[in-house]
Amino acid sequence: MTEPLRIHTTSPDETQAVGRLLGERAQPGDVFLLCGPLGAGKTCLTQGIAWGLEVKEYARSPTFVLMTRYRGRLTLYHFDLYRINDPLEAWDLGLDEQLFGDGACVVEWAERAEEVFPEYSLWIDLDYAEEGDGRTITIAEVPARYQAMVESLKGFKHG
Repeated sequence: MTEPLRIHTTSPDETQAVGRLLGERAQPGDVFLLCGPLGAGKTCLTQGIAWGLEVKEYARSPTFVLMTRYRGRLTLYHFDLYRINDPLEAWDLGLDEQLFGDGACVVEWAERAEEVFPEYSLWIDLDYAEEGDGRTITIAEVPARYQAMVESLKGFKHG
């Protein structure tokens, strides 16, 4: 993919639906790195990924606990790095054990520890839409392992 994929969502339900598509196609070892300002939809996208992985629980931002584990088709490790001050603190969370394990990882505020993630991670930027309401989900570079997954998002329509 040469051009970044941009998906405009107009509600939390739509952002969750994009996440659900990602979760349905997730494989062991997948790493989703989410970036963007407060309120841009990182946790909504994570909720959808969890539901796509057949997690029955409602994923909540683990800002204060830093990591939450959910059981589904794959174990989902949900990290929030908002409160870390140094990338090395991410290792203290046991991040390396989960990144290279047999579950899937979602990391909010991943830009706070860019250098610790594997090259094959999928970076997803979320932001407020430039025009009107909603959010924009942008995937600029797609490692080979995610090509089919990201292709399935082209032309996303909710409902």
